[in-house]
Amino acid sequence: MLVLGGTRFLGRTLVEAALAEGHHVTLFNRGRTAPELFTEAETVIGDRTTDLSALGDRCWDAVVDVAGYEPEVVRRSVTALGERVGRYVFVSSLSVLADQATVQNEDGTLLVLSEDLPPHQLYGARKAACERIVLDAYGDRAGIIRPGMIDGPHDPTDRFPYWPRRFQRGGRVLLPGDPADAAQFIDVRDVAAWILRCITGQRGGVYNTTGRTLPFGEFFAACQALVNPGAEPVRVSTEKLLRAGVDPWMGVPLWIGDPDCGAINRVDISRALAAGLTHRPLAETIADTLAWDTARGGPAVDDEGLTAAEEQRLLSELT
Repeated sequence: MLVLGGTRFLGRTLVEAALAEGHHVTLFNRGRTAPELFTEAETVIGDRTTDLSALGDRCWDAVVDVAGYEPEVVRRSVTALGERVGRYVFVSSLSVLADQATVQNEDGTLLVLSEDLPPHQLYGARKAACERIVLDAYGDRAGIIRPGMIDGPHDPTDRFPYWPRRFQRGGRVLLPGDPADAAQFIDVRDVAAWILRCITGQRGGVYNTTGRTLPFGEFFAACQALVNPGAEPVRVSTEKLLRAGVDPWMGVPLWIGDPDCGAINRVDISRALAAGLTHRPLAETIADTLAWDTARGGPAVDDEGLTAAEEQRLLSELT
């Protein structure tokens, strides 16, 4: 197995799982992020944005592209590898969907990259263009994995880790929106296991890869019960948060107040479930994420999902 990238979050978790299953793994990356990882795997140093010649004329059963964001870079990889890989698995994103306001499955309309596209849609449009390149080149041998929000240990964002850590701190905890609001996310280890299952099962096609939709309040209740039952939840409505100028796209971690994105946490994953996608218990993800977050000492000051000072300001002004 060839992994393009392989040392950050999903890539790291995927390589760990692949090695544990006994796969022979080659990493191709620039050697800048955590180069001390995976001494038992082969690492080929190179920059895929300019040149993949360091891979020579070798062949692999499968390549997993966990770090493809720019169409021209993905096209270069597809062209260079050609028929020397049996399968090409591209990790895309649910951001490719043009309509985030209504529930979508894999057949929904995708964004089209163009000069007049608003900045917040560029990421999704680029990923959609990358998908087309891979599908055009490999057909049934292409696997397109569209994760939603990924959580779990080594999460480089502070969207999910914020909550168990915040409940652990205790006191008055600002909870955004309504308890019935939809939430949808998936443990990084479940995404990695699904990718490996697609490869070993020679399964191609496009799959929305995220968790089952659950009420936001259920997630908060699980965090409180597991971490600190004595914390004091304080509910603040979406309307109040928006009026206070909070960024509608996760100005409070995991919260989405943008009405144009009302279905982003209700994505249809029935195709992947029917093909074998599985999810671990939420309590396991919460506990393992908190353990990792505690061991690292929490996020850097500038990377915290919501600072204590900002939370206190919002609580003071809105409750």
